[in-house]
Formats: sequence, structure tokens, C-alpha cells
Amino acid sequence: MAAEFQESALRELSVADRALFHALGAGPIRTPPFDQVHHAFETHAARRPDATAVEHLGESLTYAELDARAGLLAECLVRRGVRPGDHVGLFLTRSISMVVGVLAVLKAGAAYVPQDVSTTSEAHLRHVVRTARIDVVLTTSMDALPDHLATIVVIDTLPGVSTFCRTITADSDVAAVIFTGTSGVRVSHANLCNLLLTAPGSLGVTPGTRVSQLANIACDLAMWEVLGTLANGGTLVLRGEDAEQTAGSVDVVIATPGVLASLNPDACQRVHTVAVAGERCPRALADSWSRRVTLYHACGPTEVTVVNTMQRHELGTGQLTIGRPVPNTTVYVLDDDLRPCPIGDIGEMWVGGTGVTAGYVGDLDLTARRYRPDPFLGGDHLMFWTRDLGRWTADGELEHHGRTADQVEVLGYRFGLDTVTAALEGAADCDRATTLVHEGRLVGFISPRTAAPEVARRTVTQRLPHYCVPTLIVPVDALPTTERGRVDRRALLSRLDGRLSPALRS
Repeated sequence: MAAEFQESALRELSVADRALFHALGAGPIRTPPFDQVHHAFETHAARRPDATAVEHLGESLTYAELDARAGLLAECLVRRGVRPGDHVGLFLTRSISMVVGVLAVLKAGAAYVPQDVSTTSEAHLRHVVRTARIDVVLTTSMDALPDHLATIVVIDTLPGVSTFCRTITADSDVAAVIFTGTSGVRVSHANLCNLLLTAPGSLGVTPGTRVSQLANIACDLAMWEVLGTLANGGTLVLRGEDAEQTAGSVDVVIATPGVLASLNPDACQRVHTVAVAGERCPRALADSWSRRVTLYHACGPTEVTVVNTMQRHELGTGQLTIGRPVPNTTVYVLDDDLRPCPIGDIGEMWVGGTGVTAGYVGDLDLTARRYRPDPFLGGDHLMFWTRDLGRWTADGELEHHGRTADQVEVLGYRFGLDTVTAALEGAADCDRATTLVHEGRLVGFISPRTAAPEVARRTVTQRLPHYCVPTLIVPVDALPTTERGRVDRRALLSRLDGRLSPALRS
């Protein structure tokens, strides 16, 4: 069974294409067993209290211990004035306290806003606090935060009480606010339950399954790792310095292609399932892992809840695509006038259904531009403009054909190149700049040639997250332009051939 589309929105398609639109455009209808992701965790804690929930550097907590610590912290948050629907910062580095913090915020009826303080500038932390209207920030005694940021609660210094009275709080619609560059995306419990508690997004995780936690906490993939594991009763294994050592001890790995490429499949003999997402995956990398594991190639921006399409890639059985819509979601390939393209034609991908998030926090204008009423599902449904190009293959899977605008994904993070360009142009000696992605790395061009790359890099570092800082910054006399007066990016890319050092190419 699949979604029912409004026939009036399909009238310009041929009869054959209309039938294919129905057959391909929607994932199967499934009902997740929970509508609040932490309720799924609490159920496993009640059923298997002694099972190991989380491990990190030789330390561990059982489900009962994790539930109790998160409950105590949730009560502390409530008594500090946190109310259902509030946003609570989670500004720290990877630790068991990080996991306690995630669950505590959800138990308090609030939404957590994660940032890794080891890689995030003070300016960006303040931007997140201001944009998300954060009054309370969770951290640990090992992490340093800027002065006068917000009310600070240190997770690992809470009293070790065994009994306390929990204040009953209402559940929140929004579970997390994930920042993609400078914009915060509101991800709901319904969004997360739809992906994490139905196949294939559940990745076969059951009680006893060990899942690695490799992603930066601020990245949307971390939600898949942390909440996807605990909502399904698995054991979350947080990485230390050696990601491969962690991956070698687990059953399931979720990673960007860059991280997956750094792991040796032969050193990960226990792994049986891999999900790769966040950026384009090379076919050779997918093939090398799919020889011995079940590999899912997934795609989707944060705005549609981590991923909205998945393909189970099998070696030697066809091309690597981004698959089909996950349950209760839809994908439309539309032309510039938002009309369905004939099946097989390339168009812009729009996503509808349960995966569509609640928009950008504090930015109604951007939300209105990127989230539109869904004419195919009708009612109050919204669809999201991914600005990706795609087309349906003859066997009903989606091919990805690049991006229509300057939104890119680097290191698993999605952001706008214009944001980086504006930061480069904020350097004292830079008049003009542009930013490109070359071989998976961010490259900035600044003009005039006398502009100092180190000054430009420092300016970007002060204003934006670490993943927005270009790997290479090239000063040029002037930026070349096309006949229409736009920056000629092809000309700039041609200048990079042979320029990158072997170290940068590796």
C-alpha cells in the first residue's frame, strides 16, 4: 500500500507516466510503533534493564542506569525552568554524558540543539544560542564554554541520588534542532520515529546489536546512530581516537563516504550492515564494502530527516543509485514550474510525507521558500525543495544528478557556498571571493592576488563551523566571468588541475 496522490496534480502526465508516478513516487505505508523516540528507549529500558546501552573508552551504562541518569537530569532541567517546546543546547564533546544529555532533554519535553565544542567557534556557538533562543546549555566538566553564553548545567557533576520525584511534563513535537551552516532545522519526533523505527532505516538493529557512533554530534547522522540504536534496544559504541578500532567491534556502521573510506573492511569483520550517506559515494567504495556486508546507499538533506531514500546496493547487480523513498515519504521529480517531469527525465527533487521537518527555527522567510504546500498529497501536507537534480530509472530507482544551487555537502554537513563566500569577503584585504567544491574538498578563491589566504581562513574560522573552512584558498588577480557576468566556475576549476598537493589529494 502506498500514498494516494491527487489526480488533478497529475493531469499533464501521460496515462503511462501517471501510473509510474503512483508506483515510484511514494514509499510503503508503515505505522511506527512509537510517536516519541525516547518512549521507545524507555520501553527497552523496562524490558531489558541490565542490557548494555552505551559504551565509551572502557566505561558503560546499562539501559536501567542510562534511563535513571537521564531522568534525574530531566528533572534538573525542569526545575531550572525548561518547559515543553523549549530548546536546550547540548554543547560538549563525545562522551557517555552526551547520550545522557540527549535523552534528558527529550524526557523534559524539550528539543536538544547539539554542537561539538572542540570544532565550533565561539561566534558560531553564540549564533546558535541566539537563533534557537536557548536559555539552558548542557555540557561536561571537561568542556570549556564561552562566558555569559546561557545558564550552564554540567551533566557529570549532578548528585548521584537514587530516588527523586519526577515532574510530569508534556511531550514536545520537536525533538532536535540541527544546524546546517547558519540555519537550524527543526526535526520532530514523528520524523525520527518514521525513519528509525521502520525498515530499512532501522537497519535491522535489535536488542544486542552493536552500533558505532562515529559522526560529529552536530551532524544529522548522529541522530541516526544515537537514537536509532537506543530506540531499537541496541548497544551504542562511542568512538575514541581510533575510529577503525571502534568499527571493528560493532555490527552496524553509519558513516559518510569519507569516514567509510578511512576504514579497512578487513579490519571490520564483525560488521554486517553499513549505511553510507551525507555526500556522493564512489561506486568503488560501495562495491568494496558490499562484497561482505549489507550496504545501504542513502540520500537526503537534514530537512527531510537525515535521509529520505535508500538503496540496498548489491555487487554486480546494476548501478549505484540513491534508491527509493523510505516508508511514509514521497519523492517528486519536477520541472521549474513544479509540474511532474515525464518518468526518465531529469528534474528537481522535492520530498513530501512524514519525513518533511518543521522548517527553520527563527527564519520564516527561508522556510516559506524551501517548504511549499504539497499539491500531490493535498491537505496540509508540505513538500521540501532539495535543490537536487534526479531522475527515475527504468527499474524504479532514483539517480542523483548533482545540485541545482550552491547548497553542498562536505564532511557530511550541508551548507551554502554563498555563506562561505560571504565570510571570505569579510577578510580585511579581500574584495571578491567565490567558493567551489573540488574532489570533495572546499576551495576558496579570493581577489586581488595580494589578499592573504591565512587572513581569509582565520576570518572564516571565526564566523562559521569548522566544516565551512576551505581546505585551500587561492588568491587571483580577478575572478573570471562568463558572458552573462557570473563567476566562471569552470575556468576556476581548470586552474586547480595539478595545483593540489599529493597530501590534499589523498
